[in-house]
Amino acid sequence: MDRLDRRLLVALQADSSASIADLAARIGLSPSACHRRMRALEEAGIIRSYGARIDPAKVGIGLNVLIDITLVSQSSDAMERFERAVGDFPDILECHLLSGTADYRLRTAARDMADYDRLHRECLARLPGVSAMHTSFIIRTVKAWTGYALD
Repeated sequence: MDRLDRRLLVALQADSSASIADLAARIGLSPSACHRRMRALEEAGIIRSYGARIDPAKVGIGLNVLIDITLVSQSSDAMERFERAVGDFPDILECHLLSGTADYRLRTAARDMADYDRLHRECLARLPGVSAMHTSFIIRTVKAWTGYALD
């Protein structure tokens, strides 16, 4: 990857719906050269997919939640069972294996507290091997993730 690839990736992270012509103009390439670079980045697996960033409040999501999970055991079998179960629940938006006091951090979202209660009962409480669960509700996002800093 060179400087132009990085600039292209920064531009795509800012607005993946931009036209090839617009992206090319932003980074100083011809549209055909920009398109070739995009395809090469896709084929290399650097660009995995394209998507839209949705305003949660405008689709009825009022709670964003972080949950730190500690397992009873850190054996490979226990971790694999937990990770498989996490994959079965679409309400779990992200799952990260951590270092530190918790084993995993989950991110979920819910319409309101009643919806979170449903999510807790139908999803979180069914995760295998959990010894402790510490939940934090996000009050306000000060800085949202918009992409990796590549420049």
